[in-house]
Amino acid sequence: MVETQSTWQTTAAILVARLIFAAMFAMGVAFKLMDMGATAGYIAAAGFPFPLFLAWCAAILETLLVIAFLTGAFMTPLALIGAVYVVFLGFAFHGPSHWTADQAEFGAFMSHFPFAAGLLYAAVHGPGSVLALKQGWPGRA
Repeated sequence: MVETQSTWQTTAAILVARLIFAAMFAMGVAFKLMDMGATAGYIAAAGFPFPLFLAWCAAILETLLVIAFLTGAFMTPLALIGAVYVVFLGFAFHGPSHWTADQAEFGAFMSHFPFAAGLLYAAVHGPGSVLALKQGWPGRA
């Protein structure tokens, strides 16, 4: 027997997923804005130049991701950028060079990949048909 999801189940799942992504990035923005100096320090400790500038760039990108997931506008391109960003963060801040000093870093590194996979899935399937502005790449939401 083949079971299919009803439209409301699919719609609800998409909306919940969008809210989860928005909440995750909103928490990241909130922590950055609460102490931008600490974020810049973390970036500097990883060896990147212009840490305060990069911290603000990260906060702006994450804010755009929150807006995209809440509205559906430009969700496909921003979810793709978000996936690349999340994988970059995994390598830059929790990559193999960190594992020998702290094995927990491996877990932190690995946690970025399911997150990136979800973002790729969201990029491919778009924001759904409910509570979604139809803005984005031509032919895609």
